[in-house]
Amino acid sequence: MIQLPDNSWEQTLPESGETQHLRTMQTNDGNASEWIEKRTVAKQQTKQGLTCHLLTASLIGAFGSSFLYGYNLSVVNAPTVYIKRFCNESWIKHYGTALEAKSLTLLWSIIVSISAIGGLFGAFIVTFLLNRLGRKGTLLLNNGFAILAALLMSLSETADSFELLIVGRFVIGVSGGISLSALPMYLVEISQKHIRGALGQITAVFICVGVFTGQIMGLPEILGKEFGWPILFGLNAVPALVQLAVLPFLPESPRYLLLEKNEVSKAREAFQVFLGKEDVTEEMEEVLSERRVQSEVHVASVLELLQNRSVRWQLITTVVAMSCYQLCGLNAIWYYTSSIFAKAGLRKDQIPYITLSTGAIEVVSSILSSLTIERLGRKTLLIGGFCLMTFFFGLLTISLNLQERVHGMSYLSVLSILGVIASFCMGPGGIPFVLTSEMFDQSCRSSAFMIGGTVMWLSNFLVGLLFPFIQTGLGAFCFLLFAVICLLGSLYLYIVLPETKNKTFAQIYQEFAKINKVVKNDIEHEVEQSLPMTIMVKDKANRDPGTVGNIA
Repeated sequence: MIQLPDNSWEQTLPESGETQHLRTMQTNDGNASEWIEKRTVAKQQTKQGLTCHLLTASLIGAFGSSFLYGYNLSVVNAPTVYIKRFCNESWIKHYGTALEAKSLTLLWSIIVSISAIGGLFGAFIVTFLLNRLGRKGTLLLNNGFAILAALLMSLSETADSFELLIVGRFVIGVSGGISLSALPMYLVEISQKHIRGALGQITAVFICVGVFTGQIMGLPEILGKEFGWPILFGLNAVPALVQLAVLPFLPESPRYLLLEKNEVSKAREAFQVFLGKEDVTEEMEEVLSERRVQSEVHVASVLELLQNRSVRWQLITTVVAMSCYQLCGLNAIWYYTSSIFAKAGLRKDQIPYITLSTGAIEVVSSILSSLTIERLGRKTLLIGGFCLMTFFFGLLTISLNLQERVHGMSYLSVLSILGVIASFCMGPGGIPFVLTSEMFDQSCRSSAFMIGGTVMWLSNFLVGLLFPFIQTGLGAFCFLLFAVICLLGSLYLYIVLPETKNKTFAQIYQEFAKINKVVKNDIEHEVEQSLPMTIMVKDKANRDPGTVGNIA
C-alpha cells in the first residue's frame, strides 16, 4: 500500500527573498514582468560554480571510487606473462601437474573477468546500502572492499595461492559495482543543475585517469616486472585510504537528507557547505518541487520500478545506455590491448608505450567532454560518440584485413583504435551514469542504478569472457559486431532520449510523460505548482504580456 507523504515539515522553509518581493509587487500592482527579467539576468551573472567543498567532494569521491575501477581495467594488462607463469607454478605445487595451454588461457580469462561477477554482486547490494547508509556512507563502507582486495591480491604470491588472486579480483569487482552507482548519485545530488553534467562527468574522467595510471605503473621501467605485479595490485589500497581520511569531513547528499531522511536543518547545512553561500532557499525549493511531483515517499523497490508505467521508457533507456556502454567494444580493447597491437604488426618492445598513448587519449577526451557537456548537451555527445565509434570500428576492420598486403596499414589500425577510445570517452564513457541519475526521481534512483548496474556488469562479464573466442572465430571482422551495436544504440537514443541539460528533475520527468502515456496535463499541473513563483509568472508573461501587470 502506497503511503502519501507528510509534507507538514515543508512549512519550516521560509519564502525566498525574491518570492517575497514578487508578492509585494503583485499587491501593489507593480511591473512584475520587468522585475523578473532583471532578476533573471542577475541570476545568470551570479550562478554558483565549483566551490572548494564541492570540488573536494568530487575529486576525493572519484579518486577512491571510479579511479579504482579504471585502474583495475588496465593493471592486469602489463604483467599478463608473469601472472600466467605464477598461476602455472602454483598449480604444479598444489596438484603436481602443469596446466595445458588452453587450461591456462581459461584460468587467465577467469582472473580477468571474475571482477565483473563481483561488480554484479555489488550492483545487487548497492540499493540496500544506499538506502540504509546514504551516498557518502556507502562510499566510505566501500573502501573496506578495496582495501581487502588489495591485501588478497598483493599477498597471493607470498601465499603461493592463485586462488587468493581470484578472490581478490572478485572483491575489487564488488567495490567497483558499488562505487559506479553510489558515486554518480552523490555527485549529481550535491550539484546545481547548471553544472550537474560537468560534475557527473568526473566519474568518467577518473576512470580514464585510473586506466592511464595503471598503464604507467605497468611499464617495464616501473612495476611491469616479475617482482612488481603484487605491488601493482596492492596499490589499490592507496585511493581507498585517502578517501577514508577526507570524505568523513564532508556532508552527506542534501537531497538524501531532505527527501529520504526528512532532516531539513542538515540538508540546509549541506547545501550551504557545498554551494558556499548562506541563502540556499532556492535550492531547497527545487528539491521540494520534486517531492511534490512524486507521489511516493518510500524508496521504490526494483519490482515496483519495473511495474511503474511513468518511468518505463527511462528504465529502457538506462538498460540500452548501460548495455551499449559495455557491449560497444571498448572493454575488449582495454582488456586485450597488447594482443590487438601485436596483431596490428607492432614490435613487442613498442607495445607498452603505444598502449600508454591510449590512456592519454582517454584522459584528454574525457576532460574535453566534461568541459563541453553543459554547452553541447548529453544527447549530442552520447549519440555523436557512438556514431564515431561505428566509423572507427569499420576503419579498424578494413585496416586489420589489409595490413599484410598494404604497407602502413598497421599504423592505420593504431589510429583507428585511438579514434575508438577518444570517441567513447567523449560521450558514452560517462554520460550513461549522468543520465541514470537525472532521469529518475529520488524514490526510484537507487533501484534504477541497481538495474542499470546489473545490466552493465553482466555485459562486462560477457565481453571479457567471450571476446577471445569471438576474435578467434571472426578474426578482424569481430569489430563489425561492435560497430553494429554502436549504430543501433545511437539510433535508439536519437529517437527516444530528450535533452536533459540545465533542467530540474521534475522537468525531465515531464519530458518523458508523453512517451510513457502519462496524462500530460496532470503532470504539467503538478510541475507548475512545484516551481518557484518567479518561473511561473515569467512563463505567464511570455504567453500573455498584458496580464503580468495585474496578477491575481
